[in-house]
Amino acid sequence: MIGYVTLGTKDLKKAAEFYDKIAAELGIGRFMESDTFIAWGSAGGGAGLGLTKPFDGKPMSVGNGVMVALAAKDKAQVDRIYKLALSLGGTDEGPPGPRGEGGFYAAYFRDPEGNKLNAFVMG
Repeated sequence: MIGYVTLGTKDLKKAAEFYDKIAAELGIGRFMESDTFIAWGSAGGGAGLGLTKPFDGKPMSVGNGVMVALAAKDKAQVDRIYKLALSLGGTDEGPPGPRGEGGFYAAYFRDPEGNKLNAFVMG
């Protein structure tokens, strides 16, 4: 059910040096990267790991920059999960839609206690 987990960082370059080595030991490499985000994993290899500067620009802390991503089967399921989360008391963090140019489609929300999640599909 979990597609990937994202961790926050204050210093992406320094943190990436740590995670590059951990990932190499696990036999995986980077598969997505931007100036604010790096992800490690492999196709069909289970849950991936992402490292990001917090989107809101505030300092990273446990809970700011941390997110659980739920792998959906298609865009329609992403939409349904998002609507369901909001109907159950969750709050919007970004409506369903494409993100970037790589076929990534996601919706972002928080649970009633403030934990950040998303539902996503690639392709």
